Amino acid sequence: MGDGSSGPTMDLMRSEPMQLVQLIIPIESAYRTISYLGDLGLFQFNDLNAEKSPFQRTYAAQIKRCAEMARRLRFFKEQMRKAGLSPSTKSLRSGDIDLDHLEVTLGELESELIEINSNNEMLQHTYNELSEYKLVLQKAGELFHSAQSIVAAQQGELELYNTTEQSVESSLLLEQEMTMDPSKQVKLGYISGLVAREKSMAFERILFRATRGNVFLKQTVLENAVVDPVSGDEVEKNVFVVFYSGERAKNKILKLCEGFGANRYPFTEDLNKQFQIISQVSGRLAELKTTIDAGLAHRSNLLQTIGFEFEQWNFLVKKEKSIYHILNMLNMDVTKKCLVAEGWCPVFAKDQIQNGLRRATLDSNSQIGAIFHVLQTKESPPTFFQTNKFTSAFQEIVDAYGVAKYQEANPSVYTIVTFPFLFAVMFGDWGHGICLLLATLYLIIREKKLSSQKLGDIMEMAFSGRYVIMMMGIFSIYTGLIYNEFFSVPFELFGPSAYGCRDQSCRDAYTAGLVKVRATYPFGLDPKWHGSRSELPFLNSMKMKMSILFGVAQMNLGIIMSYFNAKFFGDNINIWYQFVPQMIFLNSLFGYLSLLIIVKWCTGSQADLYHVMIYMFLSPTDDLDDNQLFFGQKFFQILLLLSALAAVPWMMFPKPFLLKKRHEERFQGQSYTRLDNNDYPPEIEPHSVSHNHEEFEFSEVFVHQLIHTIEFVLGAVSNTASYLRLWALSLAHSELSSVFYDKVLLLAWGYNSIIARGIGLGVFIFATVGVLLVMETLSAFLHALRLHWVEFQNKFYVGDGYKFYPFSFASLGQDDE
Repeated sequence: MGDGSSGPTMDLMRSEPMQLVQLIIPIESAYRTISYLGDLGLFQFNDLNAEKSPFQRTYAAQIKRCAEMARRLRFFKEQMRKAGLSPSTKSLRSGDIDLDHLEVTLGELESELIEINSNNEMLQHTYNELSEYKLVLQKAGELFHSAQSIVAAQQGELELYNTTEQSVESSLLLEQEMTMDPSKQVKLGYISGLVAREKSMAFERILFRATRGNVFLKQTVLENAVVDPVSGDEVEKNVFVVFYSGERAKNKILKLCEGFGANRYPFTEDLNKQFQIISQVSGRLAELKTTIDAGLAHRSNLLQTIGFEFEQWNFLVKKEKSIYHILNMLNMDVTKKCLVAEGWCPVFAKDQIQNGLRRATLDSNSQIGAIFHVLQTKESPPTFFQTNKFTSAFQEIVDAYGVAKYQEANPSVYTIVTFPFLFAVMFGDWGHGICLLLATLYLIIREKKLSSQKLGDIMEMAFSGRYVIMMMGIFSIYTGLIYNEFFSVPFELFGPSAYGCRDQSCRDAYTAGLVKVRATYPFGLDPKWHGSRSELPFLNSMKMKMSILFGVAQMNLGIIMSYFNAKFFGDNINIWYQFVPQMIFLNSLFGYLSLLIIVKWCTGSQADLYHVMIYMFLSPTDDLDDNQLFFGQKFFQILLLLSALAAVPWMMFPKPFLLKKRHEERFQGQSYTRLDNNDYPPEIEPHSVSHNHEEFEFSEVFVHQLIHTIEFVLGAVSNTASYLRLWALSLAHSELSSVFYDKVLLLAWGYNSIIARGIGLGVFIFATVGVLLVMETLSAFLHALRLHWVEFQNKFYVGDGYKFYPFSFASLGQDDE
């Protein structure tokens, strides 16, 4: 790369070299400087005013002003959402917009919109009241007209038969009119209105009890729901008319109407006046409808105008607020009229930042340029990896466990290959792999369109990990070809099977078995193994041993990475007293087991590896007899056992004493080291480096090393056993796929019915997608994640760093206010 400051190294193995920088910026160019650094997005500011509250900072008034504009924009967005409109998604124009003019514009638009909404609410309230009034007039009019018709008919009957008997079916009003003298008749009053249908029964019951039955209530059900003037919601209501006698009854009825939320409307018995009022109300409703429609059209046009500029305004306000937020983090030097900033930046960004400072000085016509000064510090820098859209998802998998310490070896370099591979070992079926690959290719092809859309939570996760799933699909196709499974069906893709029947009738194929008639199948599993009696024992043995080999290989890789970490940080103690004994212990036991597996495969031996490993500990001096795989195996096993036993105290005891000696030499002035030389291992550094003259806690260090040793020794066994999940899940996936194919699809195909076959095919597709492509994918993903986080990364990865979060305008569009 040449000079380290010429550009990013793009080295994913170790984070970018960082430096702590101090910027001294003249006040007149401070705003433009922060703005240009935000455009660059490579500087993380430290808060130099952490002890001050937000209201005590220099630019608190500007922050408040931006917050007020942001509130207005949120108000506009909420109004657009209610109106069913969305802001324009066109590219933001970077034209110069005066913030003062924008503030005035937003204030005027807010006032206009509030006024329009207020007028519309008043008009809508009046319209809803008049609509209810019209319904009351119509329904109550029908009620009175019906009652008057009945009265007229009964009066005719009375005159015809000339009787003083009163009909049982006559109403209370008619009875009073017929049987009492006009001078003694009581004048009944009435109240009309609407009540919610769900409250009508309770309203009638309480009304009867409150007046002791001295009222007459008549209700009519409205066919359609009406808009309530108070709440603005559609409510199913009944029109009621209550007849009463006396002021006390009237007061009780009015209170009950108020308590039940019943809207009361006046009504007259005169038919002519009724028709006249209905005509006036209908005319008023038509006028209000026209006015409301005109107001809504004007409001819609106003919101469309706002929506066209909304994203640009919103971005500008967020940008302005973020600039003043950063300015509030700087120290004000009143005497020199300048601001002092501190922060982290990558070493390669030095020239770009200095160019931005010079451009801000020129554009603001400042007489004094900003000063860029690199500071020396013992503080741990933030971790910054240059990733792209392919590697970012794998980096997120590692960061979910813990952010890498500064320039620590990054597991995501290997995770890019090992994660999808271990997933595919558990998910090996090239039919299912093709389905995964096609689904992710769709997401990748349409990624530009989908990235600008709002996706659901689950879909958002799948889209952000599309390249991880693509690699999982590709590796699943590869392992599926090795397992020779296509939805559990074997194919002779690479030539005919190596096995055949003993004769043409094949009668003894399932009793005496098959014989080898050709050369070994060139790639993957021979298709004749599927469906045979020995399929399950053979696959169990193969996949179990394969899981152990993969596990030991990945754990060895993790320990080797701890060597490169120790070498990079110059920590020889960790190399000789951690890396070396760990390699010896792991490979003396499980490395040897892996060797036995490979030798047994190559020689075709019938040795019992369980017996070999168990009696290697119980009776290491006994003869191996039939379990001997190579010459000198007995002596070799004793040597490995002694090496493993020697590795435990080697790992446990020397390191604490050497650390104590190093601490005493360093702080007695007998040795000197560079400031950036990190000799201390991660677990000791907080005690001995960050607090220079603090006592060395030997007991604490010794206990920590003891725990670390025990954890590694036990973990070597448990972690190796943990890799057997590769065998278990691979077997489960294969058997589930076979069950769905044999017991669902083939069973349905045995019926000579299109309906039965269609049902069977539907169930097979549903089971394959729901169980194998969704649940099994998630299960294998989580198990692969555990193998990387626990079994692989705990061998070398500290993960106690913190991310580099530069000040960047590019992230403003992604974050909600």
